[in-house]
Amino acid sequence: MVELVYAIMGIGLVAYTLSGGADFGAGFWHLVARGPRRAAQRALVEHAIGPLWEANHVWLIFVIVMLFSAFPRAFATLGVAFHVPLVLALFGIVFRGTSFVFRSYGLGPLADRTRASWGQLFAWASVFTPVFLGITLAGMSAGRVPQATAAVRAQAMPLGDVFTTFAVLTGLFALALFALLAAVYLACECDDDALRRDFRRYALAAELAAGVLALTVFLLAESEAPLLRARLGESAVFWPLQLGTAAFALGATLTLILDRVTWARVFVALQVGLVVLGWGAAMRGDLVLGAVSIHDAGTRPETLAAVVPILAGGTLLLAPSLVFLYRLFARRAH
Repeated sequence: MVELVYAIMGIGLVAYTLSGGADFGAGFWHLVARGPRRAAQRALVEHAIGPLWEANHVWLIFVIVMLFSAFPRAFATLGVAFHVPLVLALFGIVFRGTSFVFRSYGLGPLADRTRASWGQLFAWASVFTPVFLGITLAGMSAGRVPQATAAVRAQAMPLGDVFTTFAVLTGLFALALFALLAAVYLACECDDDALRRDFRRYALAAELAAGVLALTVFLLAESEAPLLRARLGESAVFWPLQLGTAAFALGATLTLILDRVTWARVFVALQVGLVVLGWGAAMRGDLVLGAVSIHDAGTRPETLAAVVPILAGGTLLLAPSLVFLYRLFARRAH
């Protein structure tokens, strides 16, 4: 039962990466839009994420609720050890959402100026939030968190152990993946050939950046996250997942070059999904590597007995609702 809940949380994390992650990436392209079609690029970003940006956060809420319901000790350890990046990520999510709304509905004689200011806040919050989320994931995976027990409380990590080179580069890697997803999704939204060409070019640049950062983080893990690196080497699925990720990345690159953006979207989603699954395989039942596993996370049998049926019932309500929402706005867009 514990393994089932752990796997369901993993599915929720993949879903959030592919949906909410792309929203953050769209904010990144809103910030760096350049050239004669800059206004059109930003308009496309706003049009694409406008109706759905809040709905995609349901997956993050789902993962967090599952974590503190089923694995309270892991939730407490993460909340205490990494409270600084988590609070900064939370501020980023709030600032991003509110600034997008104020930018969209700014009124008054200074509407153009205020919209530009809110747009900058929205874009910068979209950039920094994934970095802080990635820093938190790196901290969970580095094996530096002291083990918390019933007699030993979780302790805040020194900032020097939180904001390491490995952690910051992992955050930038997360941002590159989110930017890649967003660029491909936005290319699929384009009816204008020139605008689609812009986002294809952005996607290829993000793919290159993600590849370089992935290799750098992997090499750096040997010195800064040795337990994670050892877990990766011991995992029977590590190399198959890596080969699959590389194959999908190559497929995404070729289809972007050939302007087959619908196929590129499929390849990119599979590529990023396998990256998340590879990280999950390395964790192998740990929620905080070396500190809290699913078997010592304070799970209560009666809680699990209630959570699983609620999950099944909630899925029957949530899945059709999200499908209807996406289809409704996709039809309106066309």
